[in-house]
Amino acid sequence: MGGRVPTAAHGLAMRTILVVEDEPKIATLVRDYLSAAGFSVLIAGDGDDALRQAKSARPDLMVLDLGLPKRDGLDVIRDVRRFSEMPIVILTARGDESDRIVGLELGGDDYVVKPFSPKELVARVRAIFRRSERNAAPSDVIHAGDITVDTQRLRVTVGDRVVDLTATEMQLLAKLAAEPGRVFTRGQLLDAVHGVAFESYERAIDGHIKNIRRKVEPDPSRPRYILTVYGVGYRFTDQFREQR
Repeated sequence: MGGRVPTAAHGLAMRTILVVEDEPKIATLVRDYLSAAGFSVLIAGDGDDALRQAKSARPDLMVLDLGLPKRDGLDVIRDVRRFSEMPIVILTARGDESDRIVGLELGGDDYVVKPFSPKELVARVRAIFRRSERNAAPSDVIHAGDITVDTQRLRVTVGDRVVDLTATEMQLLAKLAAEPGRVFTRGQLLDAVHGVAFESYERAIDGHIKNIRRKVEPDPSRPRYILTVYGVGYRFTDQFREQR
């Protein structure tokens, strides 16, 4: 880590990012790079402070270390997802891949492993915001059976019921529902939501799909909409024709 801090980027609306990191040097480094990129940055040094600031300041994105005092980062993700769907980038030194996958399954959107490149972290944050803006393009409304995915309003409904999805879950559902019957590999789905397919992320797709099913399927154990293609990936049922 280290090097010259890049100059501020233009063209991005001011967004607030909450950096949750108990190591002051790392927190300062991340703050400096994000600030130079044009973001407003808040810092929390432990899990409890992270939740307080997440509720009071309502940041647009959280950069979250998993190894935190007072409250573990995984617990922070669980608690944040009870009141907010803001994107969460997991920042961790943990070598066990299962921790990162659990973090994604709980509702994290991306992760960066320490030691990391601050420039890469900034690029990941920008990519998340670009995806959100792209998915909010006008007329991007997908109808499939009882499910409506309105990416302009970032809103998903099943019948008359509004369903709260994370940004990553909404992107995955929109990708699948936009092409009923098409089989997507896990790698293709990862490429759609992360801009590149990372092999180590592929198991996390299963966790995201499980969460989506739990929220939209009448019976998640017998899915009606998102079907598993064993040994390959997933497809959205072609029983319903997409309508615009």
